[in-house]
Amino acid sequence: MVLSRDQERWAAALWVEKNHGDAGPAYIAKQVERLALEGDEAGVETWKAIAGRFDQLACKSTAN
Repeated sequence: MVLSRDQERWAAALWVEKNHGDAGPAYIAKQVERLALEGDEAGVETWKAIAGRFDQLACKSTAN
């Protein structure tokens, strides 16, 4: 099965939620910072997109 980029980013957000829970935003921030220091702009944008999906997951779980 081949995942679209959108599906990959949702999968990463779910992985962060499962493995880091409430510390997820800090984990994501560390990834963004690390990639920025390495000059990996595409990586930074990917993790920012994952952060947006992670935030959506958090909103859905607090709405229930």
